[in-house]
Amino acid sequence: MKKTIYIIAVALVFTLVSCHKKDVVKINGTITNGAGKTMWIEELTPDGPQFIDSLRLDSKGQFKFTHPYTYQTFYYLHASPTDYIVLLPYKGEEVKVTGDIDSLDRSYYVEGSQECTLLWQLQDYSNMGTRKLMEVLAKDQANRAQYGFDTPAYKEAKKETDSLFREAYDEQFLYLSRYITENSGSLSTIIALYKPFNGDRPVIDVDRYPELFTFYEMVIEGLEADDELKDNPHTIHFKNVVERVRYQAERNMPQASGMQLTVGE
Repeated sequence: MKKTIYIIAVALVFTLVSCHKKDVVKINGTITNGAGKTMWIEELTPDGPQFIDSLRLDSKGQFKFTHPYTYQTFYYLHASPTDYIVLLPYKGEEVKVTGDIDSLDRSYYVEGSQECTLLWQLQDYSNMGTRKLMEVLAKDQANRAQYGFDTPAYKEAKKETDSLFREAYDEQFLYLSRYITENSGSLSTIIALYKPFNGDRPVIDVDRYPELFTFYEMVIEGLEADDELKDNPHTIHFKNVVERVRYQAERNMPQASGMQLTVGE
């Protein structure tokens, strides 16, 4: 009898420990050039970023972070105020991050979480688009310096840079449209909607091209169709965002003139 009670007690403790492990997320990392330095982690709540903790890197540039899990949410891991990565772990996952502290957003890599990997792929492609865009803008500036701004020679050269500019945009747009379609039901599709191109303007720029509002509809439909995400605070908040964007897009639709892009816009 005592043996039976002991076995039940051990099983109960094991169950409680297992459940506890599943109710947290773990983020570990090794950051090059980060020995002895500090990083910061925030949760991106529907009301905005909220500071969670500072992470002191050890002599090997390593850190460990464990946080209670209540619902799937975004975490910002900062190397500096402007250099950060976005993570989207699910409960019970242990995310492993590597990268260089001097350029975290351009150098990082993740393992251990499908959603975090999706966001890494999204950022990696965006970084490639940024490099292409910078090359086009640099070429345009060089042409201006060589030919002058309002000259026939510059206008002729601008035809080429405008074409390259549009090509860079089209590549990003095609990738994001495919990403949103193929990852329906992932919170990461919200991030995809706001990926920038040429400054702060997003690739999916509904203010300028209201016909792109259909992507907002695709994202909210996918989230609400997922039983685990339909009541997620991020889904509920984004639904309100969709209605505001819908109103603005419908107002702008009559004057929409198609998607024309040139260098300097």
